[in-house]
Amino acid sequence: MTDKITSRRRSLLKGAAVAAGAMAAPMVATAQTTTALRFQSTWPAKDIFHEYANDFASKINKMASGKLSIEVLPSGAVVPAFQVLEAVTKGTLDGAHGVLAYHYGKNSALALWGSGPAYGMDPNMVLSWHQYGGGKALLEEIYKSLGMDVVSYVYGPMPTQPLGWFKKPISKVEDLKGLKYRTVGLAVDVFTELGCAVNPLPGGEIVPALDRGLIDAAEFNNATSDRILGFPDVVKNCMLQSFHQSGEQFEILFNKGKLNALPAELKSIIDYAVQAASAEMSWKAIDRNSKDYDDLKKQGIKFYKTPDSILKAQLDAWDKVIAKKSKDNPFFEKVLESQKAFAQRAGRWQNDYMVDFKMAYNRYFSAPAKKA
Repeated sequence: MTDKITSRRRSLLKGAAVAAGAMAAPMVATAQTTTALRFQSTWPAKDIFHEYANDFASKINKMASGKLSIEVLPSGAVVPAFQVLEAVTKGTLDGAHGVLAYHYGKNSALALWGSGPAYGMDPNMVLSWHQYGGGKALLEEIYKSLGMDVVSYVYGPMPTQPLGWFKKPISKVEDLKGLKYRTVGLAVDVFTELGCAVNPLPGGEIVPALDRGLIDAAEFNNATSDRILGFPDVVKNCMLQSFHQSGEQFEILFNKGKLNALPAELKSIIDYAVQAASAEMSWKAIDRNSKDYDDLKKQGIKFYKTPDSILKAQLDAWDKVIAKKSKDNPFFEKVLESQKAFAQRAGRWQNDYMVDFKMAYNRYFSAPAKKA
């Protein structure tokens, strides 16, 4: 009996010693693998749009805790701005930041995520249509038909873009006839219909072309980008409000193979980073655009409201353009029908529910931009 007790004690002591030794032994760290992705934006490094691209990447890099890292290069670092879609498909780039209108030459329907009046939807409503009204599925279908092996995240609703920068104010539709004008996407067709000679230059090439007289007028996007790119250095008149790009969105592209190879955790981080970047971009745009608008006014830049006659002429031209495109491109018609159905319902709700904010603003502050 005593031998059995002694043996049991020895066994317990041995087990305790082994456990203690295991606890005392140093932990062996497992090396964490970082997936590094190289992106390129379609914007010059100095533009706020490139800043938006970096904002998105920063959110990914912080939330992924070293498991995923995205580097964003500026426009032209690897490929020209209008070639990022092919570069991401081929894997030359892992991803890109731009706008769908830059892919207009591959399928005109892609520009409907930015160009035109969108049946009266504002930018955030267009993004709502994309997320909940069928736009996302249609975009995937278009890319698949083009053989583009990408995953697209549409985000970041942009404020309505000005008609643009002109050497002298535009007061009537006839003033547009023969004007050498820069724009992109379906706006090319709209302004061609209005009599302009259109040149779809990338963002970084616009101001040099204006300065050399290669174009007479141009639009890009907003007060901040326009100031940074140097528009006020070469032109002193800006026409505000237009239907040519009144509801545009940004696009983040991933190479599909690279994205699919990521674990579910990192894919979820990307999903939520897109949503967070979309919200932050909207808030930052309001702050920065309004500050730069004030600064441009202080510099002596003259801002004019685009006359209603020109806005109506844009809508007339748009109707002609979409009628032609719908006949030639089944995808174009499908996207339009989807947008129209969503806009009729969502627009009715918004127009009925939203108060006229101008009434309150004008009560307390100065009058809006003067008419040309």
